[in-house]
Amino acid sequence: MMTVNQILSTKGKEVYSILSTNTVYEALTVMSEKNIGAILIIEDTVLKGVLSERDYARKIVLKSKSSKKAFVHEIMETDVVTVSPSDNLEYCMELMSTKRVRHLPVLENNIVIGIISISDVVKAIIEMQKDTIQHLNSYITQ
Repeated sequence: MMTVNQILSTKGKEVYSILSTNTVYEALTVMSEKNIGAILIIEDTVLKGVLSERDYARKIVLKSKSSKKAFVHEIMETDVVTVSPSDNLEYCMELMSTKRVRHLPVLENNIVIGIISISDVVKAIIEMQKDTIQHLNSYITQ
């Protein structure tokens, strides 16, 4: 089974982060510029939380608040579900499903070294299935 580290080696380990004192609008601007659905809140190398488009929709838009006046710390998720580089994709899928999250920060020695999304996991599983099918096809046609 493929591991988180293998996904990171393919996709890269770039992580975008902001501070909890940024406004939600500033966070959304970075998310839009980087074309990402969630951003990490990291302060002094410590993961403090995560802010997703879902948080914005549910905690700002639906409550008629202003993203230019609200701060990230007011709506960010602080109970962050994380994984390690050695975790396998089956475990990640289970976490994403049971915890209802779409992004998993990757921590090594309590330092964020990457982030994977549900899309990354699905793509990796599809590639593994393609390889398996190709292997089986070559086995059958021999």
